[in-house]
Amino acid sequence: MPNRLSACTLNLAILVLVPALLLPPAAPAQPVPAAEAAPAFTDAQLTAAARLRDRALSGTGAYDIVASLTTEIGPRLAGSEGDRAAVAWALTRLNDLGFVNVRTQNVMVPRWVRGSTYVAITNPWPQPLVATALGGSVGTSEEGLEADVLQVPSLEALKKLNRSTVEGRIVFINQGMKRTRDISGYAAAVGARTEGAIAAATLGAVAVVVRSISTSSNRVPHTGTMSSDPNVPRIPAAALSNPDADMLERQLASGQQVTLRLRLTARELPPTRSANVIGEIPGTDPDAGIVLLGAHLDSWDLGTGALDDGAGVAIVIEAARLVREMKLSPKRTLRVVLFANEEFGLSGARAYAAKLDKDELARHVMAMEADLGAGPVWRFDTGVPQATLPRMKAIADVLQPLGIERGNNDSHGGADLRPLHALGVPVMGLQLDASQYFDVHHTANDTLDKIDPKILDQTVAAYAVAAYLAAVKDEDFGRVETAER
Repeated sequence: MPNRLSACTLNLAILVLVPALLLPPAAPAQPVPAAEAAPAFTDAQLTAAARLRDRALSGTGAYDIVASLTTEIGPRLAGSEGDRAAVAWALTRLNDLGFVNVRTQNVMVPRWVRGSTYVAITNPWPQPLVATALGGSVGTSEEGLEADVLQVPSLEALKKLNRSTVEGRIVFINQGMKRTRDISGYAAAVGARTEGAIAAATLGAVAVVVRSISTSSNRVPHTGTMSSDPNVPRIPAAALSNPDADMLERQLASGQQVTLRLRLTARELPPTRSANVIGEIPGTDPDAGIVLLGAHLDSWDLGTGALDDGAGVAIVIEAARLVREMKLSPKRTLRVVLFANEEFGLSGARAYAAKLDKDELARHVMAMEADLGAGPVWRFDTGVPQATLPRMKAIADVLQPLGIERGNNDSHGGADLRPLHALGVPVMGLQLDASQYFDVHHTANDTLDKIDPKILDQTVAAYAVAAYLAAVKDEDFGRVETAER
């Protein structure tokens, strides 16, 4: 299996924007970039954006979209029957909602089957533990395996150990996750899941279990993809729910030798075909370019993928649809792309970017993504050339009544936009509040009841405003140079 990494880890550094100081009267005026000499937007455009914002706050169809996806389709693991059904659902839904040029783009995706997971303490005080296989894990033998447990506090600590300490044991990476409004808590902990099996296997471990990369105190384990290395043996890997990780930690604290028994039936099947689903709200000028709104259609198999990423699917569809409903007619086309297989390695995102020729890539003037639950949006980050920051400030001003603050200019836009951003496409990163998101992320609790329709409407309002204003401006947004990325 190719090396893959879940895609929720983002660059979270903060850019400090310092206002320009007034120069003494005798000093020459500083040059203003030609593209920004005029006002960022006309009064009419800003008024239309405010109307669009307020229309979304009065109620949208986003909740109905995610309810349909989770009720009629449910789990959508890449390459599964649910994945194929979701592609058909998306084609029908986009056509029914008035999108045009609705189509698929074929993508090859990995096919992994979770099977069953059994983890239990066998010594000193036998107890079954609630666990689930990590995405991409291999299975054990039919009989399972049993070995002594070696506890480490972090991935970094594991990497510093000698092979003699680790060999033949089951490594328990007991690294907790902090609750944060942004995803910095997740970013700090997720390496235990993505890289833990490689590090443990390199040192001769027979299996690895990790504390769930989750803020939940429920007895519900969190899954997620793990990386692999063709030069390192693959070993079984599972995540324990946080209460069960606590149980294992307490038994280890007794000073007695603790042993675990694992039996996993996870397996990998040959790659199969899935698809990106694309639909458009055409602009008035076919040559004016594209503003892309992305989300991923696939989900993990434990829940119904309501927050990850059914909500994102609903947000981008409804944001674009509202622009059409209000007959705002921006110059640029709004293109919704529902990407295949974000969870197992960005297959859809990579395929989309790879299939763009030079001219088509140049038509992508801005991109944005929804993939962090239902909201609310609390911060407006960007990843654009410095010369276009005045326009970002103007967009931020329209978003401010939604309780959204201006953030940094270090955004990559989201996991599925990274291949495009690497090619220079500017991005807008609307940051959704993640305070509660990681209670259910990648768990069986990722279900529709976790979504508040009014909060979802606020998020749609933010995406609709940002997309509309990016689509009306005569000038494009340039290209993000390597130094700025």
